[in-house]
Amino acid sequence: MDVILLEKTANLGNLGDRVTIRNGYARNYLIPQGKAVAATPKKIKEFEERRAELEKLSAEKLAAATARGEELSKLTIVITHKTGDEGRLFGSVGTQSVADAITAAGIKVDKHEVRMPKGVIRHVGDYDIDINLHTDVVVTLPIKIAAE
Repeated sequence: MDVILLEKTANLGNLGDRVTIRNGYARNYLIPQGKAVAATPKKIKEFEERRAELEKLSAEKLAAATARGEELSKLTIVITHKTGDEGRLFGSVGTQSVADAITAAGIKVDKHEVRMPKGVIRHVGDYDIDINLHTDVVVTLPIKIAAE
């Protein structure tokens, strides 16, 4: 299925790019989320008329994400969790726990913005977690997991 991207999308392209993707990905994710429209002649014409407006919105989103990234880079997060022998956690610390800790520190972060490159955390220690605020803005945040 051919679609026109309405915003920069990771691994696909930039605003205004015409890409061919699988039907399900377009129908179930990109089009309902407002990230793309089907590449019909009518939609192409509408897109060209709105291009300046969409570029302005994209620039505003990038500026907002950059500002949030600067605020996040100043934080140091400490999460306390119950531990057993040898510093092993009872359970684990996942994306929801990290997002809740950052939100409690004063900056709203959603669960889907947290990227844990090595999976969930199961031991006490210091870790680097990526916060993906925008396709161009990724902040690496140091997190310390401490025994309760």
